[in-house]
Amino acid sequence: MTPPTAYTHGHADSVLRSHRWRTADNSCAYLLPHLRAGTSLLDVGSGPATITADLGRVIAPGALTALEMNDEAAALSRAELDRQGVAATVLTGDAHDIDLPDDAVDASHAHQVLQHVADPVQVLREMARVTRPGGVIGVRDSDYTAFTWWPRVPALDEWLRLYLLAARANGGEPDAGRRLLSWAHAAGLHDLEAGSSTWCFATPDDRAWWGGMWADRILDSALARQLLEDGHTDHAGLQRISDGWREWAAHPDGWFSILHGELVIRV
Repeated sequence: MTPPTAYTHGHADSVLRSHRWRTADNSCAYLLPHLRAGTSLLDVGSGPATITADLGRVIAPGALTALEMNDEAAALSRAELDRQGVAATVLTGDAHDIDLPDDAVDASHAHQVLQHVADPVQVLREMARVTRPGGVIGVRDSDYTAFTWWPRVPALDEWLRLYLLAARANGGEPDAGRRLLSWAHAAGLHDLEAGSSTWCFATPDDRAWWGGMWADRILDSALARQLLEDGHTDHAGLQRISDGWREWAAHPDGWFSILHGELVIRV
């Protein structure tokens, strides 16, 4: 049995504001050229399913399946897919042991998932098992230590230090992006293309959205509760970080770049 991991972010409204911003275009453009109408696809860790819904439209009339770790997360996926009118099967289960037969789908996809699981190599093996020969796997994960920003607001350095502590305490690896290629090789997958891309927040509107979201998130989310319960900081410390995010967002020189590792794997 693979030991369970805790999902560092949780599903607070501040978290969902970020996750619902994600689309196929801004989050899996690297994979889109490998999909076509009629492809069947499994989306592992579908979350609030904005990416999932986009992928469903790309592959229609192909069968779409979404997988989430618990009923709460699966309900978020189901609600968004229903809202957008995208037909899909939503499953609840463990990505380390996917409840699908061998060769079940033409493609499988995971966005910002491998950084949170106990054994990313095993998850890749499972994605390969359920993807038919000749099919494709797409994975994309950020790399927190590679995040860079300006100005160097000290509170954001403290935010990153605390996030890394919490994510690793939960059994994940927040610097997943740089490790994707090595994890794929360890899973026995070698016919692949490795790359990277970034999100960049630098306009006044983008800074207000990204900085404001994190200013709220560090005060009221699963991450905030964990940091307090584990004694890594106190309410005043979290407030200083929140204020630091707003300081960064208000600065006319504010710039924040997020690196993502990407893999396209041919099964």
